[in-house]
Amino acid sequence: MTTQTEFLSLRQHLEQVIVGQTALLDRLIVGLLTGGHILLEGPPGLAKTTAVNTLASGVHASFQRIQFTPDLMPGDLTGTDIFDPNESTFRFVEGPVFHEIVLADEINRAPPKVQSALLEAMQEHQVTVGGVTRPLPDLFIVMATQNPLEQSGTYPLPEAQLDRFLLQVNLDYPTADDELLILQRDRARHYGEDKPALKSPLQPDTVLKARREVAEIHVETMLERYIVTLVGATRDLEKWQPMWKDYLMAGASPRASIALLRASSAMAYLRGRDHVTPDDIIDIAPDVLRHRIIPGYAARAAEVDRDTIIQTLLENVPVP
Repeated sequence: MTTQTEFLSLRQHLEQVIVGQTALLDRLIVGLLTGGHILLEGPPGLAKTTAVNTLASGVHASFQRIQFTPDLMPGDLTGTDIFDPNESTFRFVEGPVFHEIVLADEINRAPPKVQSALLEAMQEHQVTVGGVTRPLPDLFIVMATQNPLEQSGTYPLPEAQLDRFLLQVNLDYPTADDELLILQRDRARHYGEDKPALKSPLQPDTVLKARREVAEIHVETMLERYIVTLVGATRDLEKWQPMWKDYLMAGASPRASIALLRASSAMAYLRGRDHVTPDDIIDIAPDVLRHRIIPGYAARAAEVDRDTIIQTLLENVPVP
């Protein structure tokens, strides 16, 4: 594991900038290590944008923040063909999606046409404009944010696009001690005038090498079966909780099993191991499954949310 130490060092450096969001930092690095897209959901002011920007600078990757709005057009995202009067020809001008790490801020404020353009980029790592398909950078990942409080003027993400996100991470407010530390650090940096220096030797090529090492993390067959059983339990909820027969309209697909295996391998890598343990799977499972299951009316009527269903399955499905 030639890159493991460097990523552990990056993790420590990120903590010097982001206070009290250890789970968020772990999930962002998991996305980086697996090439998986991350959906961050939480109220404004929780350093979502700062965390993604800091991560990009830590690996010296090209970064672009896109503010999604209802009047955004697909060409604003992908780029478009522009007529060059000097050459009397059209030339393609790349859009902001042609970066290695893209932050889609308030992604659910963009209309369906923009969502479709982003879906191709997320799934195929390519963009098609004017009948010409162009590849995106090898490192390309999307880290998107949603505000759960304000839903006026939003376009909920379709299930097909939600399924393309490796993880959905729900953020909460910091503790009083963490918030005090945030105040002190902000003042020490002259209210943001002094930018934090992030010393990291990582480069995009190192990240790509690390992805191969994560894929080679050892996973016992019994743990692979546990992942399949856990994901399959979302499609047969009645077997594990008879009272919840009609609580789920749809369970997670095999894409969730792949995502859980990849994410748990990255968690083991981050924890300095060369093998996956049940704890790695259990820790990351809620973020992998949260956006992939659809509660039914009975669940909503009983005020049973997605996290409660997932936690119940984690408690009931036997751990090897």
